[in-house]
Amino acid sequence: MGPGIAERLLDDRRRSRLVRLARTDPGLVADELADPAPAIAAALAAAEVLLTCWGAPPLTSRVLAAAPRLRAVVHAAGSVKHHITEACWQRGIAVASVASANALPVAEYTLAAILFAHKRVLHAAHRYRSLRAPHDWHRELSDAGNYGRTVGIIGASRIGRRLIALLRPFDLHVLLHDPYVDAAEAARLGAARVPLDTLCAESGIVTVHAPQLPATHHMLGARELALMPDGATLINTARGSLVDETALLPELLTGRLNAVLDVTDPELPPPDSPLYDLPNVLLTPHIAGSLGGELHRLADRALDEVARFASGLPFADPVHPTDQDRSS
Repeated sequence: MGPGIAERLLDDRRRSRLVRLARTDPGLVADELADPAPAIAAALAAAEVLLTCWGAPPLTSRVLAAAPRLRAVVHAAGSVKHHITEACWQRGIAVASVASANALPVAEYTLAAILFAHKRVLHAAHRYRSLRAPHDWHRELSDAGNYGRTVGIIGASRIGRRLIALLRPFDLHVLLHDPYVDAAEAARLGAARVPLDTLCAESGIVTVHAPQLPATHHMLGARELALMPDGATLINTARGSLVDETALLPELLTGRLNAVLDVTDPELPPPDSPLYDLPNVLLTPHIAGSLGGELHRLADRALDEVARFASGLPFADPVHPTDQDRSS
């Protein structure tokens, strides 16, 4: 995994559990496998399982040749696309990911954003700061509130499904667009399946949870954004490339639409980007996923998978080669 990640992922209690589960040195962390240091090379040659996280180097055929005993990879994060190569699948290496655990904080972030957006909290906070005087807030915010509003969810991913579940206690109407989900499955989840155009036109909030694929690049462009009602809010916690930012910016600059953006394209907007200062935009630095103490949830789930493997049990959340066609 990348430098510094192991220290945040594994506290003393979880390091102790790892040592009980496997013969390992939890202080030996590799962020380079193509030309590893001698200690890393020796550990790789003996390893049966790799515990990986963000920043893991690719497991190329050359790396795998130096790891003849390797049988499994447990990824303590979401997507494995960046380090699990075709050579891994050809070798028959078992792969597990804790993507479901990482989906929870993203869904929680999105839930909070939905409830605040319908309540027009961002608008009220900016107005309150500027007015600093008595004001008829009930009149100004007469269109605010969550009761009976419509939320459109793009993508029945792990995050999208978790979000639908979190929305169940609220009096909201949920629309879902996902080409891989039929109407019956959407209904079982708690949503109504609709085409993308219908979702955009009928939702006061549109939230994006689709994977980053060639087919989803700029899936929300000028036409789709124009369909969104005046005053609607776009939430993006997926990937910045799913939204055409050149089409979104005019909608934000005029104030017709609002946005909660945890991801952008590029990932870090340039210093002169209007996104930093627009009062109708909540811009956050890709923090919706596991952060701080939430990393320990990822560690716990990953160690659960190591324990299952050590006991000869199948992974609870395995990754299959075909999954990669529908994930970021």
